[in-house]
Amino acid sequence: MKLLRPIAVIASLLLGCAPTQAAQTNVAVAANFTDAAKEIAVLFKQKTGHEAVLSFGASGQFYTQITQGAPFQVFLSADDSRPKKLVEDGLAVADSRFTYAIGKLVLWSKSPGIVTGEKTLKAASFAKLSICNPAAAPYGLAAIETLKSLKLYDALKPKLVEGATITQAYQFVETGNAEVGFVALSQLTGSEAGSRWVVPQALYNPIRQDAVLLKNGAGNEAAGAFIGFLRGPEARAIIEKYGYVLDGQS
Repeated sequence: MKLLRPIAVIASLLLGCAPTQAAQTNVAVAANFTDAAKEIAVLFKQKTGHEAVLSFGASGQFYTQITQGAPFQVFLSADDSRPKKLVEDGLAVADSRFTYAIGKLVLWSKSPGIVTGEKTLKAASFAKLSICNPAAAPYGLAAIETLKSLKLYDALKPKLVEGATITQAYQFVETGNAEVGFVALSQLTGSEAGSRWVVPQALYNPIRQDAVLLKNGAGNEAAGAFIGFLRGPEARAIIEKYGYVLDGQS
């Protein structure tokens, strides 16, 4: 009996010295940010011990899921309107919202020499032009805005093939189901294959991509840490590497 007390004291001291256990957070990520988010999540785990479990899809679909109670704690949207609306709906923490990236739209073909600028759209010598759903994915809306700015939307509308996400729009071109398509510059990082035209910003509204901490994540240590990490220099360097503009840059 005399041995139990010291053992109990030692056990309590050991427990008191144990490091805080790593936490986990579920993060909804716009499809255009897939590769960058994966790289950031790996570094986040290395630096903090916390794990970010990533789900990828269209921002509009994520917004709907979040309003219906989906168990996400962080939302990385491809626009700024849906995170703002979630704050207004009382589903996100107001002072957590910020622009983590500004996206760039690209007209791309898997084949060299096909895309030579807006001339490619005006010539319309292709059968199919891939875009993503403009109602759910901001890059699809930017594609429509570009075509309307060039006064080509009505002429090219019959040639549009629509993917649910920017990933699917890219896949249509990659697999040859469309000769050309509007994709995110981030999807072409590290590859010079095919031909491309980075669409001038004057032709579409800026794709301001906002992140927000959801009310579900307000008490989640990993969720708060991920939002903080996304604002930091290591994550920002990765974001720039994938062709995004950081807020405050031209």
